[in-house]
Amino acid sequence: MNKADLIEVVSLSAGLPKTTAGRALEAITSSITAALEKGDDVTLVGFGTFTIKERAEREGRNPQTGAALKIPAAKLPTFRAGKLLKDAVN
Repeated sequence: MNKADLIEVVSLSAGLPKTTAGRALEAITSSITAALEKGDDVTLVGFGTFTIKERAEREGRNPQTGAALKIPAAKLPTFRAGKLLKDAVN
């Protein structure tokens, strides 16, 4: 399912025009992004939790030359599924 498909499903299930459903989806995704940028977690009970994990700097190797290189530290968005979502999938 892509973004257009999701907008279609939301539009049909909520009885909203596609443009309104699209704006609602955009508002949700931008709100989650803004919260993660601030360092906050976003928890949707039963669905899951969006968090930021920090990965430390580490040493890696270039697979072609074998030369050592530094892989910089990074912040990664992660998602942990909630119980209701896990139960629905299984």
